[in-house]
Amino acid sequence: AVGLLGIVVAACGGNSAEDSSTTSIPPTTITTTTTTTLPPTTTTVAPTSTTTSSTSTTTTTTLAGQPIDFGPITGDELGVVAIAHDDVLNFRAGPGTDQEIVNRLGALFEGFIATGNNRQLPNSIWYEGTVNGQIGWASSAFLAYIGATDDITANVIADLGETPVAETMLDLGTIVAEASASTDPPSRIRMAVAPTVGDLGEVTFDVVGLGDDALFGVRLKVFGTPGDESFTLKTVERTLLCGRGVSSNGLCL
Repeated sequence: AVGLLGIVVAACGGNSAEDSSTTSIPPTTITTTTTTTLPPTTTTVAPTSTTTSSTSTTTTTTLAGQPIDFGPITGDELGVVAIAHDDVLNFRAGPGTDQEIVNRLGALFEGFIATGNNRQLPNSIWYEGTVNGQIGWASSAFLAYIGATDDITANVIADLGETPVAETMLDLGTIVAEASASTDPPSRIRMAVAPTVGDLGEVTFDVVGLGDDALFGVRLKVFGTPGDESFTLKTVERTLLCGRGVSSNGLCL
């Protein structure tokens, strides 16, 4: 009996953490997996619209001088005058000697077609025209209507009082040109074609600035008969150079 009680007491005696024989059951861990389904993300990229603005630039060219209501009208044809045989008339992009040169016209050029646009600068007058379809400007001092041609040999001899004789064709042509020039106002004399000599000697002079609004000047083609050491005047052909226009029969208006 006593032994049984001792066993019972020992089994129910002071229980402490240090000598406890109690078996601990580890806690149960429950892992829950949650699946979240997200709707697909749609990213819309707006198209980029590139607009290019076109800027129109208008260039306005200011012409020198003032417009004038006299001079050649649209369609009138003029020729180059008073230019030396070894020189040219500058055909420019605008009126004035400071403008770009777009062409060069020879001493006997014909075919300047006026547009009717004419301008006055402080010391000059300029005409606009076309040359072989190209538009430009030239000084009125070197343009004229080309008129009729006639023979004025008898007139020249009468004015000089004798048939002139000179050592060279250049000298003979100069005598004839000076006889046709005016002194008030003083004319401009230019050798438009240099002398040549064959069976006859030839030279051409332009004499302009005669003080006549209608007759701007004359073109003189001088022929001389060569001698041993001289040339004697044979013929003078005069072409009228008109300032305001030319009639159907070639006379200055």
